[in-house]
Amino acid sequence: MWPVTFKAEYIWIDGTEPTAKLRSKTKILGDDAKGADLPIWGFDGSSTNQAEGHASDRVLRPVASFPDPIRGGDDILVMCEVLNIDMTPHESNTRAALAEVAERFAAQESIFGIEQEYTFFKGSRPLGFPEGGFPAAQGGYYCGVGADEIFGRDVVEAHLDNCLKAGLGISGINAEVMPGQWEFQVGPLAPLEVSDQLWVARWLLYRTAEDFGVSATLDPKPVKGDWNGAGAHTNFSTKAMREGYDAIITACESLGEGSKPMDHVKNYGAGIDDRLTGLHETAPWNEYSYGVSNRGASVRIPWQVEKDGKGYIEDRRPNANVDPYVVTRLLVDTCCSALEKAGQV
Repeated sequence: MWPVTFKAEYIWIDGTEPTAKLRSKTKILGDDAKGADLPIWGFDGSSTNQAEGHASDRVLRPVASFPDPIRGGDDILVMCEVLNIDMTPHESNTRAALAEVAERFAAQESIFGIEQEYTFFKGSRPLGFPEGGFPAAQGGYYCGVGADEIFGRDVVEAHLDNCLKAGLGISGINAEVMPGQWEFQVGPLAPLEVSDQLWVARWLLYRTAEDFGVSATLDPKPVKGDWNGAGAHTNFSTKAMREGYDAIITACESLGEGSKPMDHVKNYGAGIDDRLTGLHETAPWNEYSYGVSNRGASVRIPWQVEKDGKGYIEDRRPNANVDPYVVTRLLVDTCCSALEKAGQV
């Protein structure tokens, strides 16, 4: 009798700069692998901007696995981190640094929800843009309905279903302000979990769109001119923030201290100055501000948070192409350090 096997799609983040890409390949595993630690695997780093040809081996170490909603059955998706052959984190491995920071501040119980905006393209034009021209100005497309304003809903619904079947912590979807532009939200989850799952959700977005003959991009400014860019608004709280308003203010103030505004912005995704212009619901990239219910601020305190005297904050600066391992690490490090110093833990 032939042994029972299943397919494991190993997914990893490559070394492409300034914005890393997702890669994946399929490993066939035997039934004895079920319930056990998934095996490490290797790949050619010289083809992913992670090695040179004379020493090209790199290692994939599984960090999370999920049911594969596309292949079905017992098949799985495997999120991996990239290691050198001596089992140290590769320089492109941003997860390792987050793991250290998350562990250091674990007692503060950080939670994240990330709003991932993206844009569908058909060929060289955003989905829904007419050939040789532009659609009506933005505005009516946001959370819209109808074939004259909404483009790509079939892909979006398929992606949502795939994420839910995979067991990802997807909490919602909506159409955005430009034709072909959409958003899904991941969380609330702990730093490592929200980051792992956002990367897998991105992979599923690209893979689902393949079947419909369209592509999805995280370009922060997919159409120049009077159109909103695409961001990854990052909602963040700690236990103290969920219990009192003073901690909310401490966190907001900490993000504006000294070099912190630039330390964050320069790591919030390539092309951020194209998106954070001070227009289209953004604050200027080189100015830090926070305010209640203010979508033109760097960091927004939702009105309900002020009313309740507790809750979370929304960092509106991260680009759609931000690395979630990086943005979660920076927010935990900056805010939790300040809260610890203030005794608000």
